Amino acid sequence: MANIALTPLTADDREQFILDNQRAFQYGAMEEFGERDSRFEEGEEIISRRTIANCIDKGAAYRIREDGRIVGGLVVHIDEETQHNHLDLLFVTPAAHSKGVGTAAWKEVERLYPETEVWETCTPYFETRNIHFYVNKCGFHIVEFFNSHHPDPHDPETGEEERYEDGDGMFRFEKRMRSSGNGRGEANG
Repeated sequence: MANIALTPLTADDREQFILDNQRAFQYGAMEEFGERDSRFEEGEEIISRRTIANCIDKGAAYRIREDGRIVGGLVVHIDEETQHNHLDLLFVTPAAHSKGVGTAAWKEVERLYPETEVWETCTPYFETRNIHFYVNKCGFHIVEFFNSHHPDPHDPETGEEERYEDGDGMFRFEKRMRSSGNGRGEANG
């Protein structure tokens, strides 16, 4: 398993974090579709600078390091009151794919936030690599599919309903860590 550490994102590294995130998402889409597709945000980017910056501003951002070397990043949003927490972004540089980096980083997130009752995240329907990662490696379950017939009621950018065109969609995943009520629940993953 990879020797992974999460370090808080610094202001000096913010711009590079955004660029690295965009490159990683673009790599995944190019692997899946080949050339550019009209579904992508901001003309050339699969995930917009604004979306990434908004996640960083509202959450806790970390760099993923393997033996001190930057190999990715992630952003989590922690709700201290409900402990229903959200993984907003997680990316691994393409050169570090399939080496256990993402799985080790996710285990570190779970270790850092042991009070979490439920983790939630989303990924585009076409990101089969992500779907495999979340379900088969991290223990998440697909709980909802947002699409043109079932819109997401809470767009992360606007808080309004997000609509999808035919052929577009996002999977929503959950991982229940503890049962609510007695505070001593066991992990379900």
